[in-house]
Amino acid sequence: MLLARIVGTVVATRKDPRLESSKLLLTRPVDPTGVPEGNHLVAIDTVDAGVGDTVLIVSGSSARLAAGMKDCPVDAVVVGVVDHVDVSE
Repeated sequence: MLLARIVGTVVATRKDPRLESSKLLLTRPVDPTGVPEGNHLVAIDTVDAGVGDTVLIVSGSSARLAAGMKDCPVDAVVVGVVDHVDVSE
């Protein structure tokens, strides 16, 4: 599971028919303090997230287990919107 911030949207005029009603979001992984790290990632939105939201992303085989994604060609799915992160060191 990844912690990430939504930084934009992706528009695809042609895509697999199983993804036609899905919203594609451009995300950037962040560390627990919100500092960007790693490369951007395109993920399918299942929770109505928007630009600026901090979200939880599952990838790989876990992505296909997310709600409504069974048998879909996906590798990353937004499964939660994060309200707050507490870090105790």
